[in-house]
Amino acid sequence: MITNLVIVESPAKAKTIEKFLGNSFKVTSSYGHIRDLNKKGIGIDFDKGYEPVYEIPEDKKKLVSDLKKQAKESQMVWLASDEDREGEAISWHLSEVLGLNSSNSKRIVFHEITKPAILSAIENPRDIDLNLVDAQQARRVLDRIVGFELSPILWKKIKPNLSAGRVQSVAVRLIVDREREIKGFQSESSYRVVASFVTNNGEVFDAECETRFKTEEEARTFLEKCKTAEFSVGNVAVKPAKRSPAPPFTTSTLQQEAARKLGLPVSVTMMIAQRLYESGKITYMRTDSVNLSSLAVGTAKKEIIENMGEEYSSPRTYVTKSKGAQEAHEAIRPTYINERTIEGTQQEKALYDLIWKRTLASQMADAKLERTELIINGTNLSADFKAEGEVVIFDGFLKVYKESRDDEHEESALRLLPKIKKGDVINYESIVATQRFSRPPARYTEASLVRKMEELGIGRPSTYAPTITTILNRGYVEKAQAREVAERQILEIKLSKGKMSEKQLVEKIGIDKNKLIPTDIGVIVNDYLVENFKEVVDFNFTANVEQELDHIAAGEMQWKTAIDTFYKHFHPLIDNVSSQRNEHKVGERLLGVDPVSGREVFAKIGRFGPVVQKGKVNEEEKPLFAPMPKNKSIEEISLEEALELFKLPCTIGQFEDADVKCNVGRFGPYVQHNGKFYSLPKGTDPLSVTLDEAIEIINTKREEEKQKLVKTFDEDPQLQLLNGRYGKYLCKDKVNYKIPKEYNPDELTYEDCVKIMAAAPEKTAKKGRFARSKK
Repeated sequence: MITNLVIVESPAKAKTIEKFLGNSFKVTSSYGHIRDLNKKGIGIDFDKGYEPVYEIPEDKKKLVSDLKKQAKESQMVWLASDEDREGEAISWHLSEVLGLNSSNSKRIVFHEITKPAILSAIENPRDIDLNLVDAQQARRVLDRIVGFELSPILWKKIKPNLSAGRVQSVAVRLIVDREREIKGFQSESSYRVVASFVTNNGEVFDAECETRFKTEEEARTFLEKCKTAEFSVGNVAVKPAKRSPAPPFTTSTLQQEAARKLGLPVSVTMMIAQRLYESGKITYMRTDSVNLSSLAVGTAKKEIIENMGEEYSSPRTYVTKSKGAQEAHEAIRPTYINERTIEGTQQEKALYDLIWKRTLASQMADAKLERTELIINGTNLSADFKAEGEVVIFDGFLKVYKESRDDEHEESALRLLPKIKKGDVINYESIVATQRFSRPPARYTEASLVRKMEELGIGRPSTYAPTITTILNRGYVEKAQAREVAERQILEIKLSKGKMSEKQLVEKIGIDKNKLIPTDIGVIVNDYLVENFKEVVDFNFTANVEQELDHIAAGEMQWKTAIDTFYKHFHPLIDNVSSQRNEHKVGERLLGVDPVSGREVFAKIGRFGPVVQKGKVNEEEKPLFAPMPKNKSIEEISLEEALELFKLPCTIGQFEDADVKCNVGRFGPYVQHNGKFYSLPKGTDPLSVTLDEAIEIINTKREEEKQKLVKTFDEDPQLQLLNGRYGKYLCKDKVNYKIPKEYNPDELTYEDCVKIMAAAPEKTAKKGRFARSKK
């Protein structure tokens, strides 16, 4: 007989909690949700007021059977899933499926996995909060309705296997809108003038002209006047200033800062934070609260005073300002603030270090600064020069931590200026006018997209990372794989020692790596949804839904009423759009007519992605298709560029008595020879590749493959011993097998290989929030 059975969401969490409880407690895991909406249909009973129809997935049935048995053998079952809507729903599902009631089960919650927190939770159990459960059910039902009814329309009108979602479609819209802003941006030229001045004591400092000149002529005229101008200090202003620390981390700010400082995608940040939480190192990582407990504030104060001195301590209370903050957790902080470092992987150590520094800094004194501003006048000049300097008088929280920004390049470091006074005469060493072009808004990074979603009230702490993962996996958005650089000529005019000179400089512009860019399919799906289902992808609508879910969680609204209001407006839209007939496929663009054949040429979405098409399906001659190059889009490709694609594949000669062909595929340009494919370097025009270049690529690839292949086996030609990045491994029928440490790879026999493959664990994909079979 088990006295106490504690059920948590993940095995890692179970392992940590078990250390804090005595022998009368057994801790086990549900691996997340144990049931979900039925997959065979929409999973909602509309005749019973949108009642969810739940099922236990096949891969969870054995687990549920084991949990039922353990629950039956226990005197008390403690439901200890996370303290948020999703966690509350997990406890409710467990209670329903395991047949629990208030006499044999209790709900406990905690926001940190420490012995005091666990014991306190057990001493203060509560009932399952059905309002939180209703809010989770409302979100799940609403998202199922939108996805189930909207996605088939996309399959019919655009392309099979597409999907739409209430939050993911809005996120895609943000990225598409930003891309259109960038493409429609008209860059304007201006001239920035910077002077290098020297004092009577020989100290040199820079100052910038307060006016930017619109034309080259205006800039030249100003520099001409500078030749004969006399310069003096017009004003010196020295002002005290201060800088305050940022509040402790919320889910959103942690994702943003980890992206900027550590270069982590938001999904990786959440995965690492999950591990830190479950191993008891940080508090709960899904929160929009900036509050710290009095215990945490006191511990931070002690740590600061002992290690840095009392003057560095300044205990603070932060108030959560985010719209619709739903959870009553603390901010994300170390569970033990006096633990400066932890054991773990490099990523875990780095993220913990970030959280520790941010938490400590939030309780530290302001940094005290002295800012100096100099105004430099020139006789007969239409504009003054200004120089700014900054000195840190007391570093305060900066001793530990400084927050990063997305626009870090715009925050130039301020320098210490020379000691000069009003009226002092100074001379110039050089004055330079440099042409500058206004820049379009920046593309979103994962971090800046999270910040924008939070600003608009779209999604909640638990949804930011899954939303970005979804739109990337669906192929609606992609990350720039490398910095795509273009060059632009800019003019620099320099005045030095009374003489003018000029030179042409090269400014590099382009797309930074990992910026989010919409794909053709993302743009077409977005435009179709905006045109036909504007409300679903409306920013305010999505934010209002989140607010309604908050009202449901607070017990201020019935969840079925909210769903009914939405559905009665949404479903007629579905019926109306579904019955519409379109002359052309959605997203199809007529480029023009081929002057040779007289057939129309289109750019469109094909079965495997964007293509160009020559001719129509109903014509006597079958239409021709060519894949769209990676660097072209349906919106931008011209008729001339499209016609060039129909020249592919082209045969450029013979090698080893077989044709060598060039073509463009889904993954870029390639050479084809003897049934094998060889990628061409990125950006290569396949129509310009010579036979000699193709042969060199073929031979290079063959040499690489020779070096990779270590050994084959006569008993099975499909079995190979290969060299990889991490050492030697076995490969058979495109499946790789790790070689255990007890085997010497160079001495492997065929029998050894058979044993290794037979003993290899079956590879199963992880699912959902916690692994194995979580939805």
